[in-house]
Amino acid sequence: MLSSDKNIELNRFDSRAEKLLLEDNVNFLNGSKSMPEYLRSPYIIFEKIIRNLIKKNDKVLEIGSGTGLHTSSLIMTGASITASDISKKSLEVLQIRFKNKAPNLRTAVADIENLPFSNDSFTFVVCAGSLSYGKEKNVDSEIRRVLSPGGKFICVDSLNNNPIYKINRFIHYKKGRRSKMTLDNMPTINRIKKLKKFYSIKDLKFYGSISYLMPLISRLIGEKYSRKISDFFDRILKIKLSAFKFVLVAELKDGS
Repeated sequence: MLSSDKNIELNRFDSRAEKLLLEDNVNFLNGSKSMPEYLRSPYIIFEKIIRNLIKKNDKVLEIGSGTGLHTSSLIMTGASITASDISKKSLEVLQIRFKNKAPNLRTAVADIENLPFSNDSFTFVVCAGSLSYGKEKNVDSEIRRVLSPGGKFICVDSLNNNPIYKINRFIHYKKGRRSKMTLDNMPTINRIKKLKKFYSIKDLKFYGSISYLMPLISRLIGEKYSRKISDFFDRILKIKLSAFKFVLVAELKDGS
């Protein structure tokens, strides 16, 4: 049985998917190309990591796939892809989006706190922005369970250490645009540190030290140049606690 907060999110995403299903064409932009220029950098790196690491003989689970915004880069690897989400209607949009284009793709309705897959089923688990849609302990445990020994977890997500971003998310919660569950389980630096008990961290990058300013800056100088400014500040500030996004590659230790 789903929690009340999870039902809120399920209904939200089902509603969005239903609107898309009424449209004549759901072949919209994918991945980093669908985002404002100044927010693309972590997703460009995420997609590059996927291209470099995932091979045709791999078995890949994408959790929180939604309507398939980030599924395209996985499909292009030629690996066996399972796109999973709690929203069946979202997966219907995903199936339409990639119909007759992805023989290596299957979908599965799945709650990220209780994945319907056997232990050691996948060589990669991939996640883009979905870690907060379940209790931290349960989600992280399930990811480890379905990963095979030496398997890798690849993730891009928001970080919840910067007080400006925390306040903004709280405002969205008060306006009914997100549930309390997503506030409580948004990834933090501490959560990433806990992963080191079970994983070898192969790559970890932080982005978006001034993302809260970028909508204004982009209006003044344009999206193309605003991205360069955002990347420049990320480099010189060597951000971590102030980051908006992070990209992680973690390899499961033997016996974990």
